Amino acid sequence: METLNSILDTIDGYVWGVPLIVIILFVGFLLTIRLGCLQVLNLPNALRYMLHNEKGGEGEVSSFGALCTALAATIGTGNIVGVATAIGTGGPGALFWMEVAAFLGMATKYAEGLLAVKYRTIGKDGKVLGGPFYYIETGIKERFGWNMKWLAVIFAVFGIGAGLLGIGTITQVNGITSAMARLTPNAPEFINLGGNSVSWTTAIAGLLVTIFAATVIIGGLKRIAKVSTYIVPIMAIVYILACVLLLLLNFAQIPLAIQTIVQAAFNPSAITGGAVGTIFIAMQKGIARGIFSNEAGLGSAPIAAAAAKTKEPVRQGFVCMTGTFFDTIIICTMTGLAIVVSGAWDPKLGLEGVNITMEAFSRGLAIVPAGSVIAPFFLAIALVFFAFTTILGWAYYSEKCLQYLMGGKNEKATLIYRWVYIAAIFIGPYLTVSAVWTSADIFNGLMAFPNLVALILLSGIVSKETKDFLERLHNGHVGD
Repeated sequence: METLNSILDTIDGYVWGVPLIVIILFVGFLLTIRLGCLQVLNLPNALRYMLHNEKGGEGEVSSFGALCTALAATIGTGNIVGVATAIGTGGPGALFWMEVAAFLGMATKYAEGLLAVKYRTIGKDGKVLGGPFYYIETGIKERFGWNMKWLAVIFAVFGIGAGLLGIGTITQVNGITSAMARLTPNAPEFINLGGNSVSWTTAIAGLLVTIFAATVIIGGLKRIAKVSTYIVPIMAIVYILACVLLLLLNFAQIPLAIQTIVQAAFNPSAITGGAVGTIFIAMQKGIARGIFSNEAGLGSAPIAAAAAKTKEPVRQGFVCMTGTFFDTIIICTMTGLAIVVSGAWDPKLGLEGVNITMEAFSRGLAIVPAGSVIAPFFLAIALVFFAFTTILGWAYYSEKCLQYLMGGKNEKATLIYRWVYIAAIFIGPYLTVSAVWTSADIFNGLMAFPNLVALILLSGIVSKETKDFLERLHNGHVGD
């Protein structure tokens, strides 16, 4: 197992090296400048469109349904476990770089949603085909005359890999079962694989998640969207309220925590005493986990955005942008502050993954009667719902990648793939935390490269479409 972890770490170091980090930040910065800091100036419009579905648009689900499907895929273990692993390996400064990437990522996510709707195709049966593979293939060809289908194929292949072996399945169910294992430390062992002991509690939790996921996934997009519109808003609100309570109870420590985060972002060793790596490690882990959580630049959310009932690409771009705002700027920030305020990130504690966040909530809510006891159970329940919806969202994403590779929908192949995806969920609990998260990082990075190239090449189209829409909006020519 150590050999496998070493190999994955080496690959991860190459994938998430300087080039990818520079490209991600460059794309976000480029779009922020070309769009006139749209993520700030037009955030009120974005929030309004998020709650107000457009009338008369073509598509399969409402704009809000598409957003909830996308949020289902993003609000997951990344918000609870991902933030913890970023801070645990990169120090508190990783949260700062996560925020920087998220701010720029709002512009990136906007561009992805816009392009997804602009270059989508709607079949005679009303089914939508859209996402990065289509704006990579069609958009670049229309703009420059270049045949870039090969790049779209690469994106789709890595998208399937991310779904089956990365962000979509094993990380999510592994996060759930790790939380359950912490709640039942004395549960008898079920099996030991390469030194990774799996208890009966973990095995049963993994099986139940697999069964429940299967009942939804087999129903396709509309069932996924329906479940997501109920679960996502409720679970996000409850988790945010719990974080707000924790931060209010520890309000006096927040200024020092913010100071620690900013200082550690540029000089990690001054805060950690050398226990956590360099500024590059802080940047790498913060940006990588931020991308894992909000998926800005990854190219996944546009697959859901393409299915939205809308006739305005810009409008859906705005709606997509709110996903990164809620996912990282609000939820990840709260989780990160809770970890830093409580001191649960301290390497001396020897914690990793979900255990860091659980320790943070246990410490932060200790002042509440029975708070330290209730907190781990609450977090475990939140993690179950967060991870479960992410599993559902990525089932749809990776399925669309498969359909693109096959040249259209194939009912038999789609059904087979859904069962393969469900099988991948089942094996998640039996893998180590380190291997799971490293493999997820690798596939995320590989998936991002083709999408980021397309966003750079099509940034002019995004700028033109945005300028035209805002002029029509200003003149009152944009309807509901």
